[in-house]
Amino acid sequence: MKSFVKILLSILVFGTFSLMAQSNISTIDDRSSKLKRVTTYWNTNWKKHNVPYDELLSGGPPRDGIPPIDNPEFVDVSDAKSWIKDNEPVVFVKINNEVKAYPIQILIWHEIVNDTLGKKEISVTFCPLCNSTIVFDRNLDGKLYDFGTSGLLRNSDLVMWDRQSETLWQQFTGEAIIGELTGKKLTMLPSSMISFKDYYTAYPQGKVLSKETGHYRAYGNNPYVGYDDINNSPFLYNDPIDKRLKPMQRVVTISGDSSSKAYTYPILKSKKVVNDSFEGKDIVVFYKTGTTSALDGRKIASSRDVGTTAVFSSFLDGTNLEFVYDKNLGIIDSKTKSSWNIFGQAVSGKYKGKTLKQIVHADHFWFSWAAFKPDTKVYK
Repeated sequence: MKSFVKILLSILVFGTFSLMAQSNISTIDDRSSKLKRVTTYWNTNWKKHNVPYDELLSGGPPRDGIPPIDNPEFVDVSDAKSWIKDNEPVVFVKINNEVKAYPIQILIWHEIVNDTLGKKEISVTFCPLCNSTIVFDRNLDGKLYDFGTSGLLRNSDLVMWDRQSETLWQQFTGEAIIGELTGKKLTMLPSSMISFKDYYTAYPQGKVLSKETGHYRAYGNNPYVGYDDINNSPFLYNDPIDKRLKPMQRVVTISGDSSSKAYTYPILKSKKVVNDSFEGKDIVVFYKTGTTSALDGRKIASSRDVGTTAVFSSFLDGTNLEFVYDKNLGIIDSKTKSSWNIFGQAVSGKYKGKTLKQIVHADHFWFSWAAFKPDTKVYK
């Protein structure tokens, strides 16, 4: 009997170590003394992580020193027009036919909004240093989480924390990297960064995140003046940079089961429409002018126009459509000459009222995307 117990324990121990090895999860707390000082009194399980601790850097503010918005208030478009200019960027999210816009002039000061939309709990996140806007489902394995800013960066990207388990999460990938939930991954939801005018033109009854956040900030001002200069170097990023593109080159990116792809803004601005295939499926990338950079001038509204992008499936009603840009009609499909807007909606022609399926994508600086997705193919 004793030998049987020993064998059983050996199997359990071996199985545990095998699982740890398979998931690349370490169980050693080897934080530096500096990191320990920064994270004093945190209840994070530091013995469980899948990234080296020396990749974490303090961004300056302490945990939640950049305060997330936990109880967001919203206003009508008519109210928002008094303080948001037409060309300012907003994060557009649509879930179960409900829509909201989250102005970057607010997100740039808070980075995370914990909210509910279309009966789904979500977190809208923005990392200014990577120009990365990503929306997550806050439900994981039947439990609801809310997120804050940890004050730490990895590859210059926001590291979030959840208040339920105090696990640390990489904003760029949605993966838990340190703590009890290490290895778990949040579901990314479709979103896009568009101009306020595009939003209210398509959704005049839509809601807009209010400036009444409970915090005083210089909303409308950019605290990162000149950061997105194409010749700049990224902040708090020390690793080698993929030299296929300049570090601060804006790219729209998609990622699948086994590959990733990036499309540069200069190409998109020139072509306006890119028909392509990704992992065996036909897609289309739209580009439209009229949206300013949030990381250029002191005032976001008076910054330079960088435009906006969106990615959709080309498959509609059993047909793979091909799209072109017409200087008079804008984006049209070659089959019916129907006109399409940046939301993938047909606004005139045979397909009027139809909507393309949006593909999860994001706009980033090249250095940050390449750091996390080094095998990315660059569209040329």
